[in-house]
Amino acid sequence: MKLTHAWNDKRGATALEMALTMPAFLMLFVGCIEFGIAAYAQLSLQHGVEQAARCAVINTTKCGSPSATQLFASSQSFGLNPPASTFSVDTASACGALVQASYKFNLVTQYLGKPFTITASSCFPK
Repeated sequence: MKLTHAWNDKRGATALEMALTMPAFLMLFVGCIEFGIAAYAQLSLQHGVEQAARCAVINTTKCGSPSATQLFASSQSFGLNPPASTFSVDTASACGALVQASYKFNLVTQYLGKPFTITASSCFPK
């Protein structure tokens, strides 16, 4: 095959284009999935904190002590199952019952970044 024939040959161009663009597409795709998982974790942690702050004020039989409120917050964080020590409860706060959480979120793929901390806070007036 002459060099001019090889230069004008278009066979394999699609495979080459795919090989060049597929890594960028996959990184974008996996990054979107990671962002969605992190957003869900933030939403779940916030839900647990809000429900625990409300429970500490309204339902004192179920959430009468800080440790009971922490366990309730942990059970209300759907999908995460954080330990109860993730949550801190302050029932003597100026705003009412203040529940805060700090959770270390590990990425599914370690190549996209380092683990980071998700925080949530909620206060329910008395």
